[in-house]
Amino acid sequence: MDEQNEKLLRQFFSEAAMRQIEDKGFTEQVMRRLPVRMKLFTRIWTACCILIAAILFTVFHGWELLLVQMEVFLRTTIAEPPQVNPVMVVFVLFSLLLIGAYEILSYERVIR
Repeated sequence: MDEQNEKLLRQFFSEAAMRQIEDKGFTEQVMRRLPVRMKLFTRIWTACCILIAAILFTVFHGWELLLVQMEVFLRTTIAEPPQVNPVMVVFVLFSLLLIGAYEILSYERVIR
């Protein structure tokens, strides 16, 4: 019964999507303008954030901090192998499972 209802709904909406309401091109104008502005704004915002991050990284000598942290990490890892806490492993895997399930469900909603 559900498949029949779904087929009828798809048929109804596909027929409705074919119809166009005369609005003297207003809808096309709106659709052409909105994404371009939003894409331009998001690209400008992203570029500004990257530029600010690069400037701050340079001003505060971020490369030196990274090198020191890498050296400390390598020296401590070689001297003493890291201890793995099973509770944390389970927590991380469970979190990844929940995130994956959420992504799959949200993707399914977008498709429908």
